[in-house]
Amino acid sequence: MKAIGKNIVIEEIKEKVKTESGILLTSDDTNQFRYKKGKVLIPGTDVDTVKEGDVIYYDKRAGHSMNLNNKMVSIIGETDVVVVL
Repeated sequence: MKAIGKNIVIEEIKEKVKTESGILLTSDDTNQFRYKKGKVLIPGTDVDTVKEGDVIYYDKRAGHSMNLNNKMVSIIGETDVVVVL
């Protein structure tokens, strides 16, 4: 499989979020955040800013999901990436 243009195939990383006082936030609480964490699986042919294996934060409203080899992945545009770790 090859992503075309400025599209990026990513896998969402589920992370446990803790407050400074050590309280774990529920998934309902973390849904309030605007950005999600993900791992780049396949960068598109015209993507310059990320490469395969990069961990990123991206806008949670961006892109769409699909089932790829029995794994749910998301397809986002390069402009939806806000941070590369």
